[in-house]
Amino acid sequence: MNKHYLRIDIVSDVVCPWCVIGYRRLQLALQEFPGRFEVKEVWHPFELNPDMPEAGENLREHIARKYRTTTEESHSNRQRITALGAELGFQFNFSDEMRIYNTRSAHQLMHWAETSGKQSELSEQLFSAYFTHGKNLNHSSELLEAVDRAGLDRDAAEEALNDPANLRQVQIREEQLLLQGIQGVPLFMFDHSYAISGAQDTDTFIRQLQEILHS
Repeated sequence: MNKHYLRIDIVSDVVCPWCVIGYRRLQLALQEFPGRFEVKEVWHPFELNPDMPEAGENLREHIARKYRTTTEESHSNRQRITALGAELGFQFNFSDEMRIYNTRSAHQLMHWAETSGKQSELSEQLFSAYFTHGKNLNHSSELLEAVDRAGLDRDAAEEALNDPANLRQVQIREEQLLLQGIQGVPLFMFDHSYAISGAQDTDTFIRQLQEILHS
């Protein structure tokens, strides 16, 4: 049986919990087609908070201000996300002291990692660093620890963080995505022909993969 070469473009931000959930659901869906796909995943940058100051902001206060949620709604949403994460093997550790940060430096590393074929491994490490361990993703030391855990070259990653050309490439890609009308994440695009927006359930991804195989 011939494999179907499948390119999946993923627009994401590493401080987006629904990006974690959506990606994990996509992986579960792919497991339903053993040996049917040869997958290449390419991650693209989206900054949920491009104007966030370096020190970040209290996450609970940020969500309440940005989305006008009450304390009770915020608590309920956190509980729901935590439960969904546990079902998918991911540990969310929310707290009242948790902060949210700008993620431009993280996206610089994700862009740099594309040629290595380990963007997905790095994304998983960045998700874990932020949501599980509460790390400040504005700190280069924390970002480079994630690089280490993903099995990538720490010295080369540090050079990428300090490379103006790398930063400009990330900014250009972000601008391109905005011009394409992408205003939220996650977004999953399959073979440049199909797209799923948001953290849809696993069955939605399965149906999309079935359609691709039969197209």
